[in-house]
Order: sequence, then structure tokens, then C-alpha cells
Amino acid sequence: MNLRQSNIQKLQGQTLDVLVLGGGINGAVSAAALSAKGAKVGLIDKRDFAGFTSSNSSNLAWGGIKYLESHEYGLVWKLCKSRNHLMRSYPSTVKEIRFLTTVQKGFRYPPLFVFLGTIVYWFFGRFFTQAPKYLSKKKIGEFEPVINTSNAAGGFEYSDSYLHDNDARFVFNFIRSSMNYGCAAANYVESLNAKRMDGYWRVTAQDKITGDTFTIKAKTLVNACGPYVDKHNEHSGQKTEHSHLFSKGIHLLVDRVTDHKRILAFFASDGRLFFVIPMGPKTCIGTTDTQVATPEVAVTEEDRNFVLKNANMLLSLEKPLTKDDIIAERCGVRPLALEGKSGVADWVKLSRKHAIDIDIDQQHLSIFGGKLTDCINVGNEVAELTQKLGIELPYADKIWYGEASDEVKQEFLHQAKLMNLDAMTSPTSPETLSERLWRRYGDKAIEMLEIIRQDPKKGEVLIEHTEYLRCELEYIAQREMVTKLDDFLSRRSKISFVVRMEDILNAAGLSEASEILFGDQAADKLAEFLKSNGVEPANWALAPGR
Repeated sequence: MNLRQSNIQKLQGQTLDVLVLGGGINGAVSAAALSAKGAKVGLIDKRDFAGFTSSNSSNLAWGGIKYLESHEYGLVWKLCKSRNHLMRSYPSTVKEIRFLTTVQKGFRYPPLFVFLGTIVYWFFGRFFTQAPKYLSKKKIGEFEPVINTSNAAGGFEYSDSYLHDNDARFVFNFIRSSMNYGCAAANYVESLNAKRMDGYWRVTAQDKITGDTFTIKAKTLVNACGPYVDKHNEHSGQKTEHSHLFSKGIHLLVDRVTDHKRILAFFASDGRLFFVIPMGPKTCIGTTDTQVATPEVAVTEEDRNFVLKNANMLLSLEKPLTKDDIIAERCGVRPLALEGKSGVADWVKLSRKHAIDIDIDQQHLSIFGGKLTDCINVGNEVAELTQKLGIELPYADKIWYGEASDEVKQEFLHQAKLMNLDAMTSPTSPETLSERLWRRYGDKAIEMLEIIRQDPKKGEVLIEHTEYLRCELEYIAQREMVTKLDDFLSRRSKISFVVRMEDILNAAGLSEASEILFGDQAADKLAEFLKSNGVEPANWALAPGR
């Protein structure tokens, strides 16, 4: 029996203290905090973990500098504090990065005035990062030749932070942590209905893989369904103070446009923020904040043309970017918390601050909005509120987040050095193999060293065009609940965002990877993935090299 099947049985066979609905960042930290503090917790998501909003961000953990313009100083102060705490807690994963912002002529504020805002931002950030720096038009060109400065009025450099790995991976590590403390978590399980009866929540759930339905019984329900919080509250009869509006964000992935590891920030032709973000060997280009009416969104032709047009206008490239240069696309909605149900607000002033509505009589929590930057606060608040609902937390003071101790890390690096692990690093990798394994797996990376010592072949790259080793795939198969091949390619890793799909489909090792991940189900899972990408399995199998 695999981990997912085992956890589904656990969900049916006990009365939980808390059932968390939704495996995005809000649900993941809720489950991690509660389980570490001693609650009996379950978590379900109708998709994969981080399978929606939390896998389509810009991978930034920033303090919200843009909210200074709307005078939300308290929010910026709080977010900067949260950002610093996140960087201290995850030094291998959440790292400082410089933003080089170019202000064009005719912008609503002169560049020097905007630069003064970065000084305020640095102060709000407790001087935790490098100091901001004002840049003339000439200095911008010297710092970053790829920027088209022909219409630049000036600019500046300041610091924020980013996720060294992808956002979905960061979220999953909280899911993994919750399972380490006994949480029964399962992906592809949907809540069809939730009713409060005889002092308990009874949730009718469906396994989206098998179609089976079953009941989960819990004292408290936490609705962390992201953009679908309102919809599930309608099903369960919850009345809340807050509701959601939706902001669509898109990003296009192209080959790396500059070797400098800084984020280039601009204000696009319509005034929205526009980012050029390094992502390993690729560059992520995009914008945010297009109001939409529904969570179900996709990249449109208009979106692509807008991003490509602005990229070609703002950057000085050897040749213009075209649709043929797009390697992958990311598109998702950001749920924005709105007080009241009118659906009307000053869209420009809406921020990503979170709100948690509590129903004490029904023992129910609803989490609205939120930013990845603020995730530790969300986990702590959920734990505090569940105590108010009568849930006992035997280890209420337990610190539930953060990397393993520096002593453990140094022991791993020492062992890696003795076995000359970094000599196996891929020539195209921006970091050493030891750094990557620690960042992704923490103290569990020590187990991988032993596996490689026993069988050096387990240290070889398995899938062509990627960096992933055989021992990683074996670990992921056992512990990371990969239910579909795309779970691994798009969320446990970022392969599908940095490798063209045609290269993935033609990669040597894809079939073997499927065998490691799925065993007897490998052929069916591979066929499912091929069909979802418009390839007939029979034709794929007949291709040369299969």
C-alpha cells in the first residue's frame, strides 16, 4: 500500500481534531503548525498539493513595496518583518535578491521620489537587506546592458527575497512536515459536502483517482481552499465577513536573457508592475493584477502579446522575443480578501493581506487572501484560533517551521565533501549538487549520500535535460505522494517550466522515471501524461530510442 492509500484509510478510520481543506500555502502551513503542536490533523485537496494558485506565483517572497503607494504602512511593516523571519528560517531556500527598477520618462512619479520610497521600505525592513542605491540612466546601462535605457528617466536598486526553488516545492515541504507529525494528507480527494452534526463535521469526500466516496469526521473544519473558499462555504452553510475577488497573473518562460542574477522590474505600458526574473537557466517574464471574475483562467493570445511587446520594448535583445521563444507558461489567480459581499472595491488599493473568519459555534475557520511571505503568521494564527475553538494542543509552544540545524547541515556538507559529491554536479547547474540536495530535502539528503555510496549509479541523472538523480526519484516515489507524472514534473520539481515539453517527451529516462514513481502503474501513468500533452502512447513508444 502506498502513502496516499494509507492516508486515505487513516482519514476514514478516526475522528480528527481538525480537517484542513486545501493544500495550497494556507492549508499547508495550517496542517504543519497544528500537527507539530499535537493535534490530530487531516488534509485533502481536490487537485495535487499546491496544484492551483500556489504553483503559479512569481516565486517572490517580498515585503510588499507596492503597498506603500496605497499608504498601507502597517501591512508593509508586518510583511517586511515576515519576510525577514522567513529568510532567517529558510536560509537555503528564501534568499535575498537585488531588484533593479527602471522608471521610464513620463511615469506618474519622478525616479528620485520613487527611490525615496525604497529608503522607507529599507527602514520598514529593519535594515535587514542591502541598502538601496539610486541609479542614473547611464548607471543602469552599465549595471545591466540588457535594459533598453532609451526612454529611461532613472532608476534604483533595492533588495527583497525570492524562492530559490519553485513555489509549489516550498509549499509541499510544509505538507511533508505535517505528515512527519502524523497528519493524514491526501491529494486528489475532494470535499463534496460538509455538514455539522452532533458536534462534529462530517465531510463527504471523493477520491478523484478511483471515484470512491467516503466520510471524514472532524471536530473542527479549516477552509483553506484558496480561490474556492467562498464556494465551499456555500456548500457548508457558512456566513463570513469576508469574500474574495480575483487577480490574474501570467508569466512566460524563455531562455535566459541575462547572466546577471537580479530581478529587473519595470512599469509596463499600462502602469502595472512588470518583472524579468531569473529562474536557473531560464528567465520568467510577466505581470500581475488583471481583475477576473472566476478562478478558472488561462493565458490568452492578448496576454502573450502584451508580455512579449513590453519585454521587447523594455529590453535590449539581440533579436525580439516571439511566441516560438516561449518554453512554458504560468497562469493563476490570486484571491484577494474583501470585507463584505458586494464584490465592489477600489481594485488598485486591494492588497494580498489575509483574513481569517471564525465561527465559534460551528467550529469553523475560513482563510481569505494571503501571501507566501506571510505564511508563518497564518500557521501560527490558525493554531491559536483552533485553541479558542476548544482543540487541545499538547505542544502549543512547538516551533513548527524552519530548516534543520546548522550542525546537521555541516555534517551533511562534510560527508558530501569526503565523497566528492560536487564533482557530480551538472555543468549547466547554477549551484553545486550538495547545495541543491540540502535545499530540496534538508536532513533527508544525508540518506541520499548513503544510497549513492552503496550504489554510485543512483547518483546519475535519470531524465535527460534535467538535474534529477535516480536516488531522488526513489525518495520522491516513497515520500512525496506523486500521483500523476505531472505532479513531479511541475510541482515537486520545476522541470516543466525550464525544459520544453517536446524535450521532456523525447527525453531518455522518462519511461524509467515513471517506473520508479509508479511501479506496476507506470505504463498507465505515462500514457495519461502523454495524452494530456496531445501524444498518442502507441506513436510515442514507436519513436526511435524507445
